[in-house]
Amino acid sequence: MTLLSIWFFGAQAQLLAFQAGEKITYTVFYNVIGMYVNAGTATLSISSAKMLNNDVLHVVGEGSTNSKYDWIFKVRDRYESYLDAQTLQPYKFVRHIQEGGYKKHEELHFDQKNNTVTSTKGIFNVPNEVHDLLSSFYYARTINYDQFKPGDKISFKMFLDGQTYDMYVRYVGKETIKTKYGKFRVIQLKPLLLKGHIFEGGEKMTLWVTDDANHIPVRIESPLSVGSIKVDLMKHENLKYNLNSFAGL
Repeated sequence: MTLLSIWFFGAQAQLLAFQAGEKITYTVFYNVIGMYVNAGTATLSISSAKMLNNDVLHVVGEGSTNSKYDWIFKVRDRYESYLDAQTLQPYKFVRHIQEGGYKKHEELHFDQKNNTVTSTKGIFNVPNEVHDLLSSFYYARTINYDQFKPGDKISFKMFLDGQTYDMYVRYVGKETIKTKYGKFRVIQLKPLLLKGHIFEGGEKMTLWVTDDANHIPVRIESPLSVGSIKVDLMKHENLKYNLNSFAGL
């Protein structure tokens, strides 16, 4: 699937679902013995910036465990992506993670004109309109899921760790779920995950996003290598559109 412009992505697209100033906060619940505990927080935020004389959206995703659980498994993750404000293609991706004893820092520089990605490991050839890990998430928010039937896959390319991956998001359907704010009409998705040292691979993660123009995630559930997590929406600021998927209490 190709990303043609900020307003139009072929037959699959809708108006841009977010804007600079948006910030979404989540609570991360961890389950290992059949009971969920409040284990940490996660935030997603967007600001305006300049890069290579272009207007960009600087998107940041951060996650951390509560300090009282650090002795069990300390998490301090920060992901950054600088996206072209007109095409949403990434110029730069930064990943700084600390998960238990595992640490990694990575910077990727995308040359969309020449289809290359540069990192400390070298220069890599990539296909047209390739995404990074974080831009993939925001790209998924732009898709008009009304164009699809349950079970359909929406494909895209993602570059990570020196390799280009064929990725997709599977559209499951629509439903209503209860959250802190009450009930919401939502779209259920199954993103394909790469197997890592915490997350299992495949379609085991489930993502619910609001069935409105914002497409903000209200819940994420996924098994881990040990136990499972549930991520629930706790606060949102400066959404681009009215949150009209609210279905009441």
